[in-house]
Amino acid sequence: MTQVEFYFDLSSPWTRLAFHNIQPIIADTGAEIIWKPFLVGGVFNAVNQSVYAARENPDNRKFVHSFRVLKDWAALAGVDMNFPSEHHPVKSVHAMRACCALEDDQAALYKFATAAFEAYYSDQRNLDDPAVLIAIANEIGMDGNALAAKTQEQSVKDRLRANTDEAIERGAYGSPSIFVPYGAKDEGGERMYFGNDQLPLVNRAIKLAP
Repeated sequence: MTQVEFYFDLSSPWTRLAFHNIQPIIADTGAEIIWKPFLVGGVFNAVNQSVYAARENPDNRKFVHSFRVLKDWAALAGVDMNFPSEHHPVKSVHAMRACCALEDDQAALYKFATAAFEAYYSDQRNLDDPAVLIAIANEIGMDGNALAAKTQEQSVKDRLRANTDEAIERGAYGSPSIFVPYGAKDEGGERMYFGNDQLPLVNRAIKLAP
């Protein structure tokens, strides 16, 4: 079974789309997906600071066009994209620590991430507010206070940092960064794909994986 690793940050609208759109691919191919929370701000700081420069110029043609296309992709996928909100760009460290606290239980992580994406991109709730994260967890049957407490544990903070450093080391420059095996297994071959629009390439790579 091909294993796909999906590095993600809840603050990225393109990740919201790819998180939704990759699921039929996984179901169709029978691949296994591993959700890997990381901090995209840490990635930007390390290898992609041009993102910040683009944000400083709201009239940047590429930036304006990307927002229009984002809404088109969302409409095509049937996904809510009530974005940007007053919280954009949201600081995601609290939210991504919550995801890291759940990483060892992939089903729980998927459930929480799905609810958090909905909260931010449909309801415009502030994912930088720990009280909002507690409420989201409670709404899906988790213990929000217990989850919030785990986000303060050093092991969880270290895991978020380690996941971010690992993604950078493997070539990531934004979210989502998706890794699929490629070439000989004993050579550690893999392909990285970025964003929502490269999902057809992800699908192809899974089908070609050794």
